[in-house]
Amino acid sequence: MAAHGILKILYVLLIFSVGFLVGQVWDSFYYGGVTGKAVEAPSDFVGNNNITVYEDRVVIEVKGAKISTYESTGSMLPTLGEGVNGISVAPNSPDEINVGDIISFRKGEQLIVHRVVEKGTDANGLFFVTKGDNSLADDGKIRFEEIERVLIALVY
Repeated sequence: MAAHGILKILYVLLIFSVGFLVGQVWDSFYYGGVTGKAVEAPSDFVGNNNITVYEDRVVIEVKGAKISTYESTGSMLPTLGEGVNGISVAPNSPDEINVGDIISFRKGEQLIVHRVVEKGTDANGLFFVTKGDNSLADDGKIRFEEIERVLIALVY
């Protein structure tokens, strides 16, 4: 009789464990594979001396800045999503881009906006590896010449 009770408990634990694992796998696929890993913070591109706050407006003085909006692809949630406005600049040199910065580049016709997770050198020179904050896989090596813009500010 005691063995029957133990089997019941093991059966309930097995069912619970399978349900938990299925839930974890479903969550990972449904929500775009949240990595759960902390990301590096972006570089400080805009100093206090470049920001002036008036009673009726805020002025950010940055040369070559452009406003950008983002599609809700999910790869950069919760940082970027629909309704977020970004301010970006074209980088002048690879030294201006660091791990943690968010850059835009093209893969074919598609514009990708992801965070730099690695900066290194190989036989072909300097490279950057990017990945969406909410993605499991990285985008591979990106060369400086492929980078269009660096995000310097977000306005929610």
